[in-house]
Amino acid sequence: MTSPQIHPERQARVRNALKLFSFAAWVTGVWLLVLTTRMVLDYGFGVEIPSWAMIIGQIHGFFYMLYLVTTVNLGINARWQPAKWITTALAGTIPFLSFVVEAKRRKEVTAQFQL
Repeated sequence: MTSPQIHPERQARVRNALKLFSFAAWVTGVWLLVLTTRMVLDYGFGVEIPSWAMIIGQIHGFFYMLYLVTTVNLGINARWQPAKWITTALAGTIPFLSFVVEAKRRKEVTAQFQL
């Protein structure tokens, strides 16, 4: 039994949304790791952090907002259930989880939309 053919325009929309989401997930994940490292050094080991390093949290926050927007964009185009949106959105707040969830969503969406 063959799966139904996905309209090429929808495939293109989902493919673009997936690319943006993947980029945002990786950038958010990297900045979250940088932020976590800074916080562990500062609060865990008492390492004196330069004042310019305080901007790391703001940078991660900016990229996390971008991640949320791309999650909503992909969720709308892929017609996700609310639970999938929420779990995907929360993945940008836990170190390493954005990488895991990005790979999982990429695999799911690629298979579902025959990309």
